[in-house]
Amino acid sequence: MIKIGDVELGEFPLLLAPMEDVSDPPFRALCKQQGCDMMYTEFISVEGLIRDADKSVQKLDIYDYERPIGIQIFGANHDSMMRAAEIVEDAKPEVLDINYGCPVKKVVNKMAGAGILQDVDKMVKLTDDVVKSTKLPVTVKTRLGWDDNTKYIVEVAERLQDVGIKALSIHGRTRKQMYKGEADWTLIAKVKENPRIHIPIFGNGDIDSPQKAKLYREKYGVDGIMIGRASIGYPWIFREIKHYFETGEILASPTVEERVAAAKQHLKHSIEWKGERLGVLEMRRHYTNYFRGFSHIKPFRSQLVSTHEPELIFEILDNIEKHYSTAFV
Repeated sequence: MIKIGDVELGEFPLLLAPMEDVSDPPFRALCKQQGCDMMYTEFISVEGLIRDADKSVQKLDIYDYERPIGIQIFGANHDSMMRAAEIVEDAKPEVLDINYGCPVKKVVNKMAGAGILQDVDKMVKLTDDVVKSTKLPVTVKTRLGWDDNTKYIVEVAERLQDVGIKALSIHGRTRKQMYKGEADWTLIAKVKENPRIHIPIFGNGDIDSPQKAKLYREKYGVDGIMIGRASIGYPWIFREIKHYFETGEILASPTVEERVAAAKQHLKHSIEWKGERLGVLEMRRHYTNYFRGFSHIKPFRSQLVSTHEPELIFEILDNIEKHYSTAFV
Protein backbone atom coordinates (compact mmCIF):
# COMPACT_ATOMS: atom_id res chain seq x y z
CA MET A 1 0.00 0.00 0.00
CA ILE A 2 1.44 3.35 -1.09
CA LYS A 3 0.81 6.12 1.41
CA ILE A 4 1.47 9.85 1.60
CA GLY A 5 1.51 10.41 5.32
CA ASP A 6 -1.69 8.68 6.41
CA VAL A 7 -3.32 8.98 2.96
CA GLU A 8 -3.69 5.54 1.39
CA LEU A 9 -3.46 5.44 -2.41
CA GLY A 10 -3.53 1.74 -3.29
CA GLU A 11 -0.78 -0.57 -4.53
CA PHE A 12 0.29 1.47 -7.55
CA PRO A 13 -1.51 4.81 -7.78
CA LEU A 14 -2.17 6.77 -10.93
CA LEU A 15 -2.00 10.49 -10.27
CA LEU A 16 -3.31 13.42 -12.28
CA ALA A 17 -0.58 16.00 -12.76
CA PRO A 18 -1.31 19.60 -11.80
CA MET A 19 -1.77 21.51 -15.06
CA GLU A 20 -2.53 25.21 -15.34
CA ASP A 21 -5.91 25.89 -16.97
CA VAL A 22 -6.51 22.14 -17.29
CA SER A 23 -6.72 20.30 -13.94
CA ASP A 24 -9.67 22.31 -12.63
CA PRO A 25 -12.71 20.78 -10.86
CA PRO A 26 -14.68 20.04 -14.08
CA PHE A 27 -11.76 18.12 -15.57
CA ARG A 28 -10.81 16.45 -12.31
CA ALA A 29 -14.35 15.06 -11.98
CA LEU A 30 -13.95 13.23 -15.28
CA CYS A 31 -10.54 11.84 -14.33
CA LYS A 32 -11.87 10.63 -10.99
CA GLN A 33 -14.76 8.86 -12.71
CA GLN A 34 -12.23 7.05 -14.89
CA GLY A 35 -10.17 5.73 -11.99
CA CYS A 36 -7.57 8.38 -11.11
CA ASP A 37 -6.31 7.63 -7.60
CA MET A 38 -5.07 11.09 -6.60
CA MET A 39 -5.40 14.47 -8.20
CA TYR A 40 -3.82 17.88 -7.81
CA THR A 41 -5.25 21.32 -8.37
CA GLU A 42 -3.84 23.74 -10.88
CA PHE A 43 -0.80 25.41 -9.35
CA ILE A 44 -1.60 28.44 -7.23
CA SER A 45 0.55 31.53 -6.82
CA VAL A 46 1.28 32.10 -3.15
CA GLU A 47 1.49 35.85 -3.79
CA GLY A 48 -2.01 35.77 -5.26
CA LEU A 49 -3.26 33.61 -2.41
CA ILE A 50 -2.02 35.83 0.41
CA ARG A 51 -3.42 38.88 -1.39
CA ASP A 52 -6.80 37.21 -1.77
CA ALA A 53 -6.72 37.40 -5.59
CA ASP A 54 -9.93 35.93 -6.99
CA LYS A 55 -8.27 33.57 -9.49
CA SER A 56 -5.91 32.15 -6.87
CA VAL A 57 -8.58 31.74 -4.21
CA GLN A 58 -10.97 30.03 -6.65
CA LYS A 59 -8.36 27.36 -7.31
CA LEU A 60 -8.71 26.27 -3.68
CA ASP A 61 -12.16 24.87 -4.52
CA ILE A 62 -12.19 21.14 -3.85
CA TYR A 63 -15.08 18.72 -3.54
CA ASP A 64 -15.57 15.59 -1.48
CA TYR A 65 -15.89 13.34 -4.54
CA GLU A 66 -12.36 14.35 -5.60
CA ARG A 67 -10.60 13.09 -2.50
CA PRO A 68 -7.82 12.40 -1.91
CA ILE A 69 -6.58 15.63 -3.45
CA GLY A 70 -3.53 17.84 -3.18
CA ILE A 71 -3.44 21.61 -3.50
CA GLN A 72 -0.30 22.78 -5.28
CA ILE A 73 1.39 26.12 -4.63
CA PHE A 74 4.36 27.92 -6.15
CA GLY A 75 6.44 30.85 -5.06
CA ALA A 76 9.90 31.93 -3.98
CA ASN A 77 9.39 34.11 -0.91
CA HIS A 78 9.73 32.28 2.41
CA ASP A 79 7.17 34.35 4.30
CA SER A 80 4.64 34.15 1.48
CA MET A 81 5.04 30.38 1.18
CA MET A 82 4.52 29.91 4.91
CA ARG A 83 1.44 32.13 4.98
CA ALA A 84 0.03 30.40 1.92
CA ALA A 85 0.55 27.01 3.59
CA GLU A 86 -1.75 28.11 6.40
CA ILE A 87 -4.42 29.22 3.90
CA VAL A 88 -4.17 25.89 2.07
CA GLU A 89 -4.54 24.00 5.33
CA ASP A 90 -7.83 25.81 5.97
CA ALA A 91 -9.11 24.50 2.60
CA LYS A 92 -8.66 20.97 4.00
CA PRO A 93 -7.00 19.02 1.19
CA GLU A 94 -5.27 15.74 1.99
CA VAL A 95 -1.89 17.03 0.78
CA LEU A 96 -0.03 20.27 0.15
CA ASP A 97 2.22 20.06 -2.90
CA ILE A 98 5.02 22.47 -3.85
CA ASN A 99 5.73 23.13 -7.51
CA TYR A 100 9.44 23.17 -8.31
CA GLY A 101 8.93 22.03 -11.87
CA CYS A 102 7.02 24.61 -13.92
CA PRO A 103 9.34 25.70 -16.75
CA VAL A 104 7.34 28.76 -17.89
CA LYS A 105 9.52 31.84 -18.20
CA LYS A 106 7.37 34.23 -16.15
CA VAL A 107 7.45 31.75 -13.24
CA VAL A 108 11.11 30.82 -13.59
CA ASN A 109 12.22 34.46 -13.74
CA LYS A 110 10.89 34.90 -10.20
CA MET A 111 12.99 31.93 -9.05
CA ALA A 112 9.78 29.96 -8.56
CA GLY A 113 8.77 26.69 -10.19
CA ALA A 114 11.76 25.14 -11.96
CA GLY A 115 13.67 28.38 -11.46
CA ILE A 116 14.58 27.32 -7.96
CA LEU A 117 16.55 24.39 -9.39
CA GLN A 118 19.30 26.97 -9.86
CA ASP A 119 19.56 27.27 -6.08
CA VAL A 120 19.08 23.91 -4.37
CA ASP A 121 19.96 25.30 -0.94
CA LYS A 122 17.09 27.78 -1.21
CA MET A 123 14.81 25.02 -2.46
CA VAL A 124 15.54 22.90 0.60
CA LYS A 125 15.16 25.81 3.04
CA LEU A 126 11.88 26.88 1.44
CA THR A 127 10.56 23.33 1.69
CA ASP A 128 11.66 23.09 5.31
CA ASP A 129 9.77 26.29 6.11
CA VAL A 130 6.58 25.02 4.46
CA VAL A 131 6.78 21.63 6.21
CA LYS A 132 7.07 23.41 9.56
CA SER A 133 4.15 25.72 8.69
CA THR A 134 1.46 23.10 8.22
CA LYS A 135 0.06 19.89 9.66
CA LEU A 136 -0.67 18.64 6.14
CA PRO A 137 1.67 16.13 4.50
CA VAL A 138 3.89 18.11 2.14
CA THR A 139 4.91 16.71 -1.24
CA VAL A 140 7.05 18.12 -4.05
CA LYS A 141 6.93 17.97 -7.83
CA THR A 142 10.15 18.82 -9.61
CA ARG A 143 12.42 18.03 -12.58
CA LEU A 144 15.77 16.30 -12.98
CA GLY A 145 17.62 19.61 -12.79
CA TRP A 146 18.00 22.99 -14.42
CA ASP A 147 19.98 21.68 -17.41
CA ASP A 148 22.11 18.70 -18.43
CA ASN A 149 24.96 19.89 -16.19
CA THR A 150 22.83 20.15 -13.04
CA LYS A 151 20.90 16.89 -12.80
CA TYR A 152 21.21 16.69 -9.02
CA ILE A 153 17.89 14.96 -8.44
CA VAL A 154 19.34 12.07 -6.39
CA GLU A 155 20.88 14.51 -3.92
CA VAL A 156 17.84 16.80 -4.05
CA ALA A 157 15.51 13.92 -3.22
CA GLU A 158 17.57 13.01 -0.16
CA ARG A 159 17.67 16.59 1.09
CA LEU A 160 13.94 17.15 0.56
CA GLN A 161 13.15 13.91 2.35
CA ASP A 162 15.42 14.97 5.21
CA VAL A 163 13.36 18.14 5.80
CA GLY A 164 10.14 16.16 5.91
CA ILE A 165 8.39 15.80 2.56
CA LYS A 166 6.17 12.72 2.31
CA ALA A 167 6.40 11.99 -1.44
CA LEU A 168 8.26 13.22 -4.51
CA SER A 169 7.02 13.41 -8.11
CA ILE A 170 9.76 13.74 -10.72
CA HIS A 171 9.30 14.86 -14.31
CA GLY A 172 12.03 13.19 -16.35
CA ARG A 173 13.25 16.35 -18.07
CA THR A 174 15.34 19.37 -17.16
CA ARG A 175 13.97 22.87 -17.19
CA LYS A 176 16.02 23.65 -20.28
CA GLN A 177 14.27 20.83 -22.15
CA MET A 178 10.83 22.26 -21.37
CA TYR A 179 8.62 19.50 -22.85
CA LYS A 180 10.90 18.62 -25.75
CA GLY A 181 12.74 15.39 -26.37
CA GLU A 182 12.10 12.18 -24.51
CA ALA A 183 11.69 12.06 -20.75
CA ASP A 184 14.63 10.31 -19.07
CA TRP A 185 13.37 7.95 -16.38
CA THR A 186 16.77 6.45 -15.59
CA LEU A 187 17.49 9.12 -12.99
CA ILE A 188 14.01 8.71 -11.53
CA ALA A 189 14.90 5.03 -11.09
CA LYS A 190 18.17 5.98 -9.38
CA VAL A 191 16.24 8.05 -6.86
CA LYS A 192 13.90 5.13 -6.18
CA GLU A 193 16.82 2.68 -5.88
CA ASN A 194 18.69 4.90 -3.42
CA PRO A 195 18.67 2.96 -0.11
CA ARG A 196 18.30 6.23 1.78
CA ILE A 197 14.96 7.00 0.15
CA HIS A 198 11.88 5.71 1.93
CA ILE A 199 9.16 8.08 0.68
CA PRO A 200 7.05 7.24 -2.41
CA ILE A 201 8.62 8.26 -5.73
CA PHE A 202 6.24 8.98 -8.59
CA GLY A 203 7.43 9.17 -12.19
CA ASN A 204 6.09 11.69 -14.70
CA GLY A 205 6.69 12.29 -18.38
CA ASP A 206 5.59 10.74 -21.69
CA ILE A 207 3.19 8.12 -20.32
CA ASP A 208 0.56 8.02 -23.05
CA SER A 209 -0.54 4.38 -23.26
CA PRO A 210 -1.26 1.38 -21.02
CA GLN A 211 1.67 -0.50 -22.56
CA LYS A 212 4.11 2.28 -21.75
CA ALA A 213 2.75 2.60 -18.22
CA LYS A 214 3.33 -1.12 -17.60
CA LEU A 215 6.79 -1.05 -19.18
CA TYR A 216 7.91 1.94 -17.10
CA ARG A 217 6.39 0.52 -13.93
CA GLU A 218 8.43 -2.65 -14.34
CA LYS A 219 11.58 -1.09 -15.78
CA TYR A 220 12.02 1.84 -13.41
CA GLY A 221 10.41 0.56 -10.21
CA VAL A 222 8.52 3.72 -9.29
CA ASP A 223 5.73 3.68 -6.69
CA GLY A 224 3.18 5.24 -9.03
CA ILE A 225 2.80 7.24 -12.20
CA MET A 226 1.70 10.84 -12.66
CA ILE A 227 -0.06 11.56 -15.94
CA GLY A 228 -0.42 15.01 -17.45
CA ARG A 229 -0.76 15.86 -21.12
CA ALA A 230 -2.02 12.40 -22.17
CA SER A 231 -5.14 12.93 -20.05
CA ILE A 232 -6.17 16.23 -21.66
CA GLY A 233 -9.42 15.51 -23.43
CA TYR A 234 -8.83 11.83 -22.72
CA PRO A 235 -9.59 10.99 -19.07
CA TRP A 236 -10.07 7.34 -20.15
CA ILE A 237 -6.28 6.92 -19.99
CA PHE A 238 -6.66 6.07 -16.28
CA ARG A 239 -9.19 3.27 -16.75
CA GLU A 240 -7.26 1.91 -19.73
CA ILE A 241 -4.01 1.67 -17.77
CA LYS A 242 -5.70 0.04 -14.77
CA HIS A 243 -7.47 -2.48 -16.96
CA TYR A 244 -4.23 -3.36 -18.70
CA PHE A 245 -2.43 -3.80 -15.38
CA GLU A 246 -5.15 -6.15 -14.15
CA THR A 247 -5.85 -8.18 -17.31
CA GLY A 248 -3.13 -7.54 -19.88
CA GLU A 249 -5.88 -6.55 -22.31
CA ILE A 250 -6.23 -3.30 -24.19
CA LEU A 251 -9.65 -1.78 -23.66
CA ALA A 252 -11.57 -0.63 -26.71
CA SER A 253 -11.36 3.12 -27.23
CA PRO A 254 -14.28 5.11 -25.81
CA THR A 255 -17.26 5.25 -28.13
CA VAL A 256 -18.42 8.45 -29.77
CA GLU A 257 -21.32 8.43 -27.29
CA GLU A 258 -18.90 8.31 -24.36
CA ARG A 259 -16.75 11.05 -25.83
CA VAL A 260 -19.69 13.35 -26.48
CA ALA A 261 -21.10 12.68 -22.99
CA ALA A 262 -17.74 13.55 -21.43
CA ALA A 263 -17.39 16.71 -23.49
CA LYS A 264 -20.91 17.77 -22.51
CA GLN A 265 -20.31 17.10 -18.82
CA HIS A 266 -17.01 18.95 -19.00
CA LEU A 267 -18.57 21.97 -20.72
CA LYS A 268 -21.56 22.07 -18.36
CA HIS A 269 -19.40 21.98 -15.23
CA SER A 270 -16.91 24.41 -16.74
CA ILE A 271 -19.65 26.98 -17.25
CA GLU A 272 -21.04 26.36 -13.77
CA TRP A 273 -17.64 26.83 -12.16
CA LYS A 274 -16.10 29.62 -14.28
CA GLY A 275 -19.08 31.41 -15.74
CA GLU A 276 -20.30 31.20 -19.32
CA ARG A 277 -17.65 33.27 -21.12
CA LEU A 278 -14.59 31.71 -19.51
CA GLY A 279 -16.15 28.28 -19.28
CA VAL A 280 -16.76 28.18 -23.02
CA LEU A 281 -13.39 29.67 -23.87
CA GLU A 282 -11.26 27.34 -21.75
CA MET A 283 -13.06 24.24 -23.02
CA ARG A 284 -11.64 24.81 -26.49
CA ARG A 285 -8.26 23.28 -25.64
CA HIS A 286 -9.99 19.95 -24.92
CA TYR A 287 -12.11 19.35 -28.01
CA THR A 288 -9.26 18.27 -30.28
CA ASN A 289 -8.35 15.47 -27.89
CA TYR A 290 -11.92 14.37 -27.21
CA PHE A 291 -12.28 13.63 -30.91
CA ARG A 292 -8.71 12.89 -31.91
CA GLY A 293 -8.45 10.40 -34.74
CA PHE A 294 -11.96 10.97 -36.06
CA SER A 295 -11.93 11.21 -39.83
CA HIS A 296 -13.13 14.52 -41.27
CA ILE A 297 -13.63 16.03 -37.80
CA LYS A 298 -12.10 19.39 -38.75
CA PRO A 299 -15.36 21.17 -39.74
CA PHE A 300 -17.00 20.12 -36.47
CA ARG A 301 -13.93 21.13 -34.48
CA SER A 302 -13.85 24.53 -36.18
CA GLN A 303 -17.44 25.07 -35.12
CA LEU A 304 -16.73 24.04 -31.54
CA VAL A 305 -13.83 26.48 -31.14
CA SER A 306 -15.55 29.43 -32.80
CA THR A 307 -18.99 29.25 -31.20
CA HIS A 308 -19.70 31.26 -28.05
CA GLU A 309 -23.26 30.17 -27.18
CA PRO A 310 -23.40 27.04 -24.99
CA GLU A 311 -26.70 25.91 -26.54
CA LEU A 312 -25.14 25.89 -29.99
CA ILE A 313 -22.08 24.00 -28.73
CA PHE A 314 -24.30 21.30 -27.24
CA GLU A 315 -26.07 21.07 -30.62
CA ILE A 316 -22.73 20.67 -32.40
CA LEU A 317 -21.81 17.89 -29.99
CA ASP A 318 -25.14 16.20 -30.69
CA ASN A 319 -24.42 16.46 -34.41
CA ILE A 320 -21.01 14.83 -33.90
CA GLU A 321 -22.64 11.94 -32.07
CA LYS A 322 -25.27 11.48 -34.79
CA HIS A 323 -22.73 11.70 -37.59
CA TYR A 324 -20.14 9.32 -36.15
CA SER A 325 -22.61 6.85 -34.70
CA THR A 326 -23.37 5.85 -38.28
CA ALA A 327 -19.97 6.58 -39.86
CA PHE A 328 -16.55 5.00 -39.59
CA VAL A 329 -14.23 6.74 -37.13
